[in-house]
Amino acid sequence: MQRKYNTDQVHELLYQAIETERGGIKIYTAAIQAAVNEDLRKEWGEYLEETKTHEQVLTRVFEQLGLDTETQSPGRDIVAHHGASLVKAIQMAMAKADPAAAELVAAECVVLAETKDHTNWELIGHVAEHAQGETAKILKQAHQAVEKDEDHHLYHTKGWCRELWIQSLGFPAVLPPPEEVKKVETAIGAARAENARDTML
Repeated sequence: MQRKYNTDQVHELLYQAIETERGGIKIYTAAIQAAVNEDLRKEWGEYLEETKTHEQVLTRVFEQLGLDTETQSPGRDIVAHHGASLVKAIQMAMAKADPAAAELVAAECVVLAETKDHTNWELIGHVAEHAQGETAKILKQAHQAVEKDEDHHLYHTKGWCRELWIQSLGFPAVLPPPEEVKKVETAIGAARAENARDTML
């Protein structure tokens, strides 16, 4: 069912979304430097390139909707602050902690960033489904281009973070994580992969 929607708040979502992608580029750049595991470094390198593509997809959305990619808002400022804080956290860990601990901090920072990113795109998808006219069409195309990547980024990095923590605690870890091995792309798939980890040890 299509309903009227708050246009200003949809624009706010888009401002936050493009800021999240820009912050994500910086976060992945820092996280790659902290990665010790070669598989994880390669994975994050792929995510970095995909995040750059997502930023380009949103830039195109802004052009199509007649919005300025540089427009600031209080919400966008907070997103930028969070992103910069996560980069700083990774840099602090690399300067003060051992490499394994810094890698774990980087994984946690990526999970935090991707949680916001994933939520943005879920909401963009909701607008695309329930809005009307050209806006819905533009957002639907963008959502379809990005959604699968966002699921992959969040669920796989959560798996990496969990297994790196388990390893740091002195227990056997599944590396690469089950989410990676089973090529998880959904929340249900991620839950099944985590439940299967004991059989994969």
